[in-house]
Amino acid sequence: MELVTAIYRATATFPKDELFGITSQLRRAAVSIPSNIAEGQGRLSEKEFRYFLGQARGSLMEVETQIQIAANLSYLPKEHINRLLEACAEVGRILNGLLASVSRQREA
Repeated sequence: MELVTAIYRATATFPKDELFGITSQLRRAAVSIPSNIAEGQGRLSEKEFRYFLGQARGSLMEVETQIQIAANLSYLPKEHINRLLEACAEVGRILNGLLASVSRQREA
């Protein structure tokens, strides 16, 4: 959720002509991460939960890619880019831990 907030704040400074372009794409992908985790948690099976965690990881990869595109377009200062990418890495570690935990539960 903190990553979503950071993405919304960062994209508020993007050019207005990008509102329906990278701004919208980046925000939707960021929102998709915790949304997929929540939806997966609410499902009745571990298999479904793993599926939605995988969807969240895919959205995270989209966010990282779009942050790099924003960097290439000089939409954000380098320090903001670095902080966002560090936040993405942290979310990735959390997702990997969740996936490992669900897989261990299945094996037990």
